[in-house]
Amino acid sequence: MNVIKRAKAPTPKFFKVLRNIGLALAAVGGTILAAPVVLPVGIVSIGGYIAVAGGIISAVSQLTTINDSKTNAV
Repeated sequence: MNVIKRAKAPTPKFFKVLRNIGLALAAVGGTILAAPVVLPVGIVSIGGYIAVAGGIISAVSQLTTINDSKTNAV
């Protein structure tokens, strides 16, 4: 299965929730990074890490699919 088909395939409910959490984290991190006031370096660094983590969580959750095959691999 290529990436395009995988992205379009149905996503399990748990990963839909996890994807939304990742998007929220990315938004919070982006807001911290783009704040119009001067913030301490530590907070800006944490904001960058939060944005990256949220993006990764969202991408991995979006590419997780439901496996409808009836075969049992042993």
